[in-house]
Amino acid sequence: MIPAKDFKKRMVVEIDGQPHLIEQIVVQTPSARGAATLYKVRTRNLKTRQRLDKTFKGTDTLAESSFERRPIQYLYRDDEQFHFMDAQNFEQFSMPAESLEDQAPFMTENMEGVEALVVDEQPIGIEIPDVVELPVTDTSPGVRGNSATGRTKPATLSTGHVVQVPEHLDQGVIVRVDTRTGEYLGRGG
Repeated sequence: MIPAKDFKKRMVVEIDGQPHLIEQIVVQTPSARGAATLYKVRTRNLKTRQRLDKTFKGTDTLAESSFERRPIQYLYRDDEQFHFMDAQNFEQFSMPAESLEDQAPFMTENMEGVEALVVDEQPIGIEIPDVVELPVTDTSPGVRGNSATGRTKPATLSTGHVVQVPEHLDQGVIVRVDTRTGEYLGRGG
């Protein structure tokens, strides 16, 4: 059993007998003495893909779900499925596109650092790196001298995801993007 004060992002815990991946933790420290610190946790059910928000006290506990992380390779996508290969035994498997809608805007074929979450030898979810580098494929031309203004403009990345970037960036530039929030982090490459 794991107390709420020891919860970490990407940990998989059992809630109502179902494996849930912890996506976000917000710690709320009390202002009054004697009040309990609260842990607001956003999880995703790995079987149904539904999000669940729950609040725990630091002493509340959850069981860690038994699962395995395995390195995989993203091969390709068709209309309804994403296709992967297990990097250890080279078996191929696929997952429905709607179950990967949060990760899809950042996935490129053969990308590094992709892992499958496996329960009872069955892949039930995938994880991609927290930060990816993607090229800008479409944006308005960069305006010289505007690097200090702090203004942004929309830019379409190679995966189709649109992100706000500084006004001075041009098409073809590689940018770093946070896959959890979809936000621009800086120049890459």
